[in-house]
Amino acid sequence: MAFSDSAQEPAAPYGGAASSPKRVRIRHFQQAKRDGVKIVGLTSYDFLSAGIFDRAGIDFLLVGDSAGNTVFGYDTTLPVTVDELIPLTRAVARAAKRALVIADLPFGSYETNPREAVHTAIRFMKETGAHAVKLEGGERSAEQIRHIVASGIPVMAHVGFTPQAEHGLGGHVIQGRGEAGAEQLLRDAKAVEAAGAFAVVLEMVPSESARAVTEALSIPTISVGAGPHCDGQLLVWTDWAGFTTGRIPRFVKQYAQIGRDLEEAANAFREDVASGAYPAPEHEYE
Repeated sequence: MAFSDSAQEPAAPYGGAASSPKRVRIRHFQQAKRDGVKIVGLTSYDFLSAGIFDRAGIDFLLVGDSAGNTVFGYDTTLPVTVDELIPLTRAVARAAKRALVIADLPFGSYETNPREAVHTAIRFMKETGAHAVKLEGGERSAEQIRHIVASGIPVMAHVGFTPQAEHGLGGHVIQGRGEAGAEQLLRDAKAVEAAGAFAVVLEMVPSESARAVTEALSIPTISVGAGPHCDGQLLVWTDWAGFTTGRIPRFVKQYAQIGRDLEEAANAFREDVASGAYPAPEHEYE
């Protein structure tokens, strides 16, 4: 399925590999919700993976602060800095010819006041080539979102379980449960919509709570462990591709086992070098 667009810019296809490198834009998110087309996103932190996902027709690439875990080896996302994420975002933006590239604003870079939030968002836009930013928090972040949007920068919001606030939430705890939890989730989602966000991530919330929010909003909802009723789905690529080891979140479906394959390849390389099987004559220059 494809969106109808202006005569000046052909439709950007969704739901499969792109037939042309036309850019996905924030208006296509609104069209997706209206037309019932699912939006597909993955995280990415480097040029090579971003290029692969872009060619596969992934609609948006999030350079998440999950890089704290997947790239830098931190226990949480909290230590990640703007200066660490900027080169990763720049690499992804260089590779993406079609996908919308979204930069995550890390913890401590936007919470203090709207002016700080706008400053951080502008840095990402100027220094990386990203097309939008994402930040966590519902009602508590609405003013920051409003100011960033007013500066001309698109914002994807993030409510439900917000990893940057995991200590305040008591750990990796499902949000939006019970009547009070569902009501707060809806208030947060409506607050970011009113502030001007073009889409909102719902993370680790019950499917029925996510359904209620999706039906109540005019902007698309993107599920990270929020069930099938959202307008789109987003996964951390290292979880999705079997790169991550250890405990994998319940909501993740692994589509490959890259970690296992790389380990097997490394073992085979070590054994070939040790035995003298590599390099073979076909790998030599004359």
